[in-house]
Amino acid sequence: MSTTNNTLVKISATAKWDEGVRSTHTIRDFEGFPMDEPVHLGGTDTGANPLEFIAAALNGCKAVMIPLIAHEQDFTFTAINFDTTGIVDARGLMGEAGIKTHFQKVRFVCEITTNESDEAIEQLKAEVERRCPVYNLFADAGIPVESKWIKK
Repeated sequence: MSTTNNTLVKISATAKWDEGVRSTHTIRDFEGFPMDEPVHLGGTDTGANPLEFIAAALNGCKAVMIPLIAHEQDFTFTAINFDTTGIVDARGLMGEAGIKTHFQKVRFVCEITTNESDEAIEQLKAEVERRCPVYNLFADAGIPVESKWIKK
């Protein structure tokens, strides 16, 4: 990741096809990681598939944005757990015309351990959703996101 003009951030990744539907991906100087498909989708199940990485990316993005914004709002918490599920109609992936090949909808659940009020949680949630890049990729693509925050 690099910056230009102090406002634009360049994000990049590289990949190499291995065999079948498996590929190896590299981001910055981190160790490469596989992407594959389950056996029933033609893969060898040696890594998560691209859509699973996108679900994980939403969790990871929220794990960045929540602490950042909580700090700005003087919101305290002791733990956060995330669960993201995306629904895909496999007929589109298999080539059937008129069926979207991406998530039809996404369900995001955030369990946050806090003593803050429900109103403070709602304020945090609203600002996180306004600023979270991955969440907004879904929203801007017209993918419905059911977002549920649970106070623990």
